[in-house]
Amino acid sequence: MGVITTRDGVDIFYKDWGSGRPIVFHHGWPLSSDDWDAQMLYFLDKGYRVVAHDRRGHGRSSQVWNGHDMDHYAADVAAVVEHLDLRDAIHVGHSTGGGEAARYVARHGQGRAAKLVLIGAVPPIMVKTEANPGGLPIEVFDGFRQQLAANRAQFYLDVAGGPFYGYNRPGAAPSQGIVENWWRQGMMGGAKAHYDGIKAFSETDFTEDLKAIEVPTLVMHGDDDQIVPIADSALLSAKLLKNGTLKVYEKLPHGMCTTHADIINPDLLAFIQG
Repeated sequence: MGVITTRDGVDIFYKDWGSGRPIVFHHGWPLSSDDWDAQMLYFLDKGYRVVAHDRRGHGRSSQVWNGHDMDHYAADVAAVVEHLDLRDAIHVGHSTGGGEAARYVARHGQGRAAKLVLIGAVPPIMVKTEANPGGLPIEVFDGFRQQLAANRAQFYLDVAGGPFYGYNRPGAAPSQGIVENWWRQGMMGGAKAHYDGIKAFSETDFTEDLKAIEVPTLVMHGDDDQIVPIADSALLSAKLLKNGTLKVYEKLPHGMCTTHADIINPDLLAFIQG
């Protein structure tokens, strides 16, 4: 088991498997590095070194009460990358992890990050503001906080069993294993980290991060993403990136890396090898 301690005393758990060119995976809220199983096994088999960490307050990392913001998240990634001395790395971020990966590459990635992939990612900014009129109203995220505080366990079952994987769509065939694994990962983490994380993923403005990123970046998004609607995320991010490529997946959900790994993984490989 790999663990590093950050400058502010937080233990960050990470996995580091294989050898070769490194791929660093950044997980979504409120999950853990386990959410990347389908990708890590695939790329390990292709000869890559795969690295994934549990964000502070999530999974097996310290359940600290503070520092649950994108600046700390990105700095924690930088600590893991420097500890493992990863260079020429590809960073792959899903959802909240996409925001984390973007901020890491923009602020810490020079000389180490070679490519970036944003999957169902939260940038540029999720919440509705005067500058972002197409965003989701703050009341949506207030509702998340209320449900988490009232009954976190049930809230997580409802998210995983419904919109996250598109299991609320007509004709969907829910996987009980996938739902329970999402719930397991969520409940491993700390309630305070997850509560604060809602603000981090919804209210952080990544516009300047995206503009600063110079490495080739692939933006992947399902057009039936009910968690991070595509119109106010991927479509805008792709325009802000200097070297961005947008790939839209018809009818695929937010959790498409799990439900459709057979489609996503080869596309990731093609981008990495390209």
